[in-house]
Amino acid sequence: MKKLFIVGCGNIGRRVLALAGAQGIATLATARSQERRAQCVALGATVVTANLDDPGSLSALPTAGTTVLFTAPPPGGGHTDPRMRNFLAALATGDEPEKIVYLSTSGVYGDQGGKLVSEDTPPNPQTARAKRRFDAETVVRAWGAKHRVPTVILRVTGIYGAEFTPLMRLQSDHPVLRPEEAPPTNRIHADDLAQICLAAAERGEDGDIFNVSDGQPSTMTEYFTVLAELFGFAPPRQVSLAEAQHEMNPTMLSYLSESRRLDNTRLCEKLGVTLKYPTLHSALPDLAREVARLLQKLESGVAQNKH
Repeated sequence: MKKLFIVGCGNIGRRVLALAGAQGIATLATARSQERRAQCVALGATVVTANLDDPGSLSALPTAGTTVLFTAPPPGGGHTDPRMRNFLAALATGDEPEKIVYLSTSGVYGDQGGKLVSEDTPPNPQTARAKRRFDAETVVRAWGAKHRVPTVILRVTGIYGAEFTPLMRLQSDHPVLRPEEAPPTNRIHADDLAQICLAAAERGEDGDIFNVSDGQPSTMTEYFTVLAELFGFAPPRQVSLAEAQHEMNPTMLSYLSESRRLDNTRLCEKLGVTLKYPTLHSALPDLAREVARLLQKLESGVAQNKH
């Protein structure tokens, strides 16, 4: 891989930039704010100003000779992803990238009743969020076939890590389902997701689809309970599924309305990825240290602003 071009350089994109830079890979990234631009420049990336919601800002993207990692989520509303469509429409003949890796979601499988799901399981997106992601998958694969550009799909589960830790929910008495009613959920640490993105960019082949998970499903109830203990909060309040309909927000309810267990065998075997955190419990010591550093940094920033 000569150049890595990250489109939609959020938290995961910046983690990938750091890994790629450490390996001597030339990196580019899109940004639409000065803050995001500065963050990407600090990580050694050449930054291109672009707004995926504004097709006029996407002309002359430097995609030729690059591997594109598309991490931008679809906008809210509807069942299609206009951002992916805008990006692909902006690629002129002769400027095609060498490969496109797209970060999708395991939600495209829909509710599988707790069954083990492999990449051969037919997609059955049921939520609007999952339908938008599946639309992006479909569009980029069709575009890749037409223009002879290899495409790789990463179907990502729930991401956790210092910046993703739900401390506010733990502080605000957000309830969880009773263990006997809680469906299985899957997760991946942000650091592992970053190394998987880079591995897919380097070794993924045309048509590859990978389930991105640590392979150790548990429940959202266990996740919140473990984090509460780790950070010294009271155990989260448990409610029945019927009570949850009145107490949980629609987004959380939509996650809990589906259940599946992801098989990550193909990820580990074909991409040769060794997970840094193969289980939630293996990540807890580092997670505690990372969150403490993050909170200290935030407190320091607040103190400086006051002066």
